[in-house]
Formats: sequence, C-alpha cells, structure tokens
Amino acid sequence: MKKLIIILGVLGTSFSAILVRFSDAPSTVLAFYRMMWSVCLLCPLIALKHREELKTTGRRNVLLCVVSGVFLGAHFTCYFQSLRFTSIASSVVLVDTEVFFVALGGVLFLKEKLTPANWLGIVITFGGSVVVAMGDCGGGQLPGDVIALAGAMCSAVYTLIGRKLRKNMSTTLYTWIVYFFAGMVTLTASFCGGFEVVPVGMNNVLAAFGLAVLCTLLGHSIFSWGLKYEKASFVSTAKLLEPIFASVLGILLFREIPSVTSAAGGAAVILGIILCVLTGNKENNCKKEENGSKSR
Repeated sequence: MKKLIIILGVLGTSFSAILVRFSDAPSTVLAFYRMMWSVCLLCPLIALKHREELKTTGRRNVLLCVVSGVFLGAHFTCYFQSLRFTSIASSVVLVDTEVFFVALGGVLFLKEKLTPANWLGIVITFGGSVVVAMGDCGGGQLPGDVIALAGAMCSAVYTLIGRKLRKNMSTTLYTWIVYFFAGMVTLTASFCGGFEVVPVGMNNVLAAFGLAVLCTLLGHSIFSWGLKYEKASFVSTAKLLEPIFASVLGILLFREIPSVTSAAGGAAVILGIILCVLTGNKENNCKKEENGSKSR
C-alpha cells in the first residue's frame, strides 16, 4: 500500500511540466512562488501540531534540512529552466536519471543493499525512460538536456538527505523547513538573474499554486513521507514513471503525440517498476520470516 501511495505521488509531480508550460514567468520566479505557496499551506499544521517538535529538533537536523532545501531549490531551478529549451519527455527523463545517483549514494552512504533484481529493475526502468526520450516527437536540445541532468544530481542529494532525516523527523516539519530554504534559493537565483519577483500575473500565481498543491504537497511531500518506509532507491525508481504520466498529459493538452518507440519505452518503465516492487516485497517478507523464526 505504501508503494502505491508513492506511485500516486509520482502522478502528482507529473503535472509539473504541464503547469510550467502554461506559465510565462521566469523559471526561478515560478519556482519561488511554488515553494512559498507550499510553505504557507503547511504553516497551520506546524502551528497546531508540530510546535513542540520544532522546539526540540536538534541543530544538526535543522542544518541538514537547510542543505536539503538548497539542493531542492537548485533542482527546481534547473528543471524548470530545462523545459524552456527541450521537450517535456526529454526533460523529465533526464531529470529522473536521479535514480542512478540515489542508488549509488544509498549504497555508499546509507548502507542500503540492493539485490541483483533491484538493479535489474532500475536498469530496465531507466532504459525504458531513455527510449521514451528517443521517441519524443519534440526532440531534445543540448542546453536543456545538460540543465536537466544537473537537476537530477541536485534531486539525488535532496532525496538521500531526506532518507536520513525522515527516520526521526515528521514529514510536515521536514518538508516545511526544506521548502522554505528551497524558496530562498530560487528567490536568490531570481535576483541574480535580474528578474522581477512582482508582479507576475494571475496566470503565473495560479500555476504556482497548482504546482504547490499537486506537485509539491501531493508529490514531493509523499516522497518524503515514503522515505521513512521504503528505500531511497525505490522512491527514485518510482519517479521514473513520471515520463509516462507526463507524456500522456502532453498528448491530451499539447498534442505531443509520441511514437511507437515511446510507447514501447513506457511499457519497459512499467515493467521495471513492477520488478522493483515485487522484489522489494519478497525481500521484506523474507526479513519478517527470519525475525519471526529468531523470536521463536
């Protein structure tokens, strides 16, 4: 059930590229408003339920939240900017190469163990994502592709830090701090780029609100919640479903019709996700059986 909720979170983030396309604001300004909407929407929960947790949270955890927020802000800046130069499918696929960086970081720093079946699922899923990009009707351009890849690296750091912190922090407090500092990064980037933060137009304010609700609170916050229960590698692999969802939305809204190649790549992505889910469940069941036999 937890894995299904994470996959539903991927559906939420899939609206990101669509909403960015509907906006004409500079990418960093749009990212700033997205983060500030998210922070404002979480404030009532912080005030009502998490004041004590905020007071008792150690400096080290707060500092890690700040670092996580910096990398998340850099991720959004890169991702939104890449969509100005390349197609939805290409941008989303390259951003989702995060899975490789997360898998490597999980093994090196978090001591997570991946079975051969886990690695196979990751490779199949990513391979399918690459096929989706190759069959993308819009075609990619090098600047957008490079920026999207930088966004993937930033997202990987954010995910790995979240995996560490979510063991002893609530989702609400963790994301509230992270989103605030991600907003500060995008605000700084906007000023450095010479962009006006206000006024931005009602369509951009609404697009940012949609990004905050659908893609942040019902997307990234679900990923942060899931990091307490699932491996960081699974969460990142599940995100590779985003090109499929985003491509379908691109068909419906922008008539970006994918080729047969893209459809085949989508099937491979789904197969890889299923493999990761099934092998993860098998591993968890084996651990439960081992613990049960020890207790007896």
